[in-house]
Amino acid sequence: MTDAQKLFCELGENIEGSSAAKLFGKPCYKINNKAYCCFFQNEMVFKLTGDTLQKAKSLEGSQLFDPSGKNRAMKEWVQVPFEDSEFWGYFVKEAAKYVSGK
Repeated sequence: MTDAQKLFCELGENIEGSSAAKLFGKPCYKINNKAYCCFFQNEMVFKLTGDTLQKAKSLEGSQLFDPSGKNRAMKEWVQVPFEDSEFWGYFVKEAAKYVSGK
């Protein structure tokens, strides 16, 4: 297991009410059966909105999540590289709040 995978699991497991699941065949965490983060290409992907989404998108190396690789990115999902993992904890909390409606 890579350091990125370990951090993904640690962050997802520490969100109250979160459960491990799959999203497009990739590991993810859900709250109330709604995915809020996943792990893809050794990077963490978050469902975000507003200023938090813009902040994540502004990080060098981040990109909108395109799991198909066919130029069909998901507009509220941003993929953040491990190089910016110091932000993962913040983004995972914000993503969990967003999907849980808090």
